[in-house]
Amino acid sequence: MDIPTKIRLAETYARISEAELARRLGTSSQAFGQRMKTGKFTSDELETIAKALGATFSYSFDFPDGTKI
Repeated sequence: MDIPTKIRLAETYARISEAELARRLGTSSQAFGQRMKTGKFTSDELETIAKALGATFSYSFDFPDGTKI
């Protein structure tokens, strides 16, 4: 599943619109919509988006022994 799809699912779960998420991030809905089209976000941006959604973002390699990198 790609990042924009995950963000849209998280918006639905948090019961906020993309426009509201953009507002919480301090950007316009048009600018955020463009970013969603490219799907290119840094890990710092994903953490900021998660915070705006009231969530946490975990981006790691999870190994069978429980190690996360």
